[in-house]
Amino acid sequence: MTTSQHAKVIILGSGPAGYTAALYAARANLKPMLITGMAQGGQLMNTTEIDNWPADVDGVQGPELMERFLKHVQRFDTQVTFDHISKVDLSKRPFTLVSDTGNTYTCDSLIIATGASARYIGLPSEQIFMGKGVSACATCDGFFYRNQDVIVVGGGNTAVEEALYLSHIARKVYVIHRRDKFRAEPIMVDKLMDKVSNGNMELRMNTVLEEITGDNTGVTGVRLKNVETQTIEELSVTGAFIAIGHSPNTQIFEGQLDMDNGYIITQSGHKGLATMTSVPGVFAAGDVQDQIYRQAITSAGTGCMAALDAQRWLEENESN
Repeated sequence: MTTSQHAKVIILGSGPAGYTAALYAARANLKPMLITGMAQGGQLMNTTEIDNWPADVDGVQGPELMERFLKHVQRFDTQVTFDHISKVDLSKRPFTLVSDTGNTYTCDSLIIATGASARYIGLPSEQIFMGKGVSACATCDGFFYRNQDVIVVGGGNTAVEEALYLSHIARKVYVIHRRDKFRAEPIMVDKLMDKVSNGNMELRMNTVLEEITGDNTGVTGVRLKNVETQTIEELSVTGAFIAIGHSPNTQIFEGQLDMDNGYIITQSGHKGLATMTSVPGVFAAGDVQDQIYRQAITSAGTGCMAALDAQRWLEENESN
């Protein structure tokens, strides 16, 4: 049976941005509803040990951290709704959201925290070893590969940044790129080539990743294929970082909000309402509007900002 519900503030997404927005909105007595989406907990549900979450001295498992987020917002009576929104109408207030199952939700203010999804090659072995040696975030997981050999797949800015970061941690970094030239900015490629000259990094150009191999302990190697010569090479590595970019989860907002490369544009600046989008009353937080940092802690920070912005905006527009 379908339902229709209204909330003063609805938050879409259940990663660090969404949960933090819910926490601050609830403490402001806005009685928020948080709609989790299909991937409850966001990307951190696929992350094993998190060692850079402030004050978790001994580290924390991704799923455990997200469970703590959930319990925290429930403590302040956030209405957590397990549903997935597939259609929105932001042309008038109250804003209207419709779920896959036909449920309708309306709200006076909307906080979008639907995140971004890492792009993967599509190999079955990627899924098998996800979180067991396969990662899409070097700054999240690179620490665990200290003095080990790893690969980075990709040729754009993301891949070069990941490779440079890992070069300070891993024993050797192999960069796998299917073309003969990098798409990254020239200055970044120059830094990469310096690492290659120093012997800390090796390039495999015109090469694709064919398979990731391993056992119950995780990744133990990869199989590569040169697309020009068709020759096969096997490397012994313990980590495979797939760095072919991220796709923001913004498809349902296309044509209704201003975007840049699929990422929602927010007002920013120093006059407040920094997280407001091109539609007054609609705010964005986390990876859905951040194509630079993409860290759990920065997502949580913008979630806080979005809730405070929504509170202020509602107070100023209560009579509208």
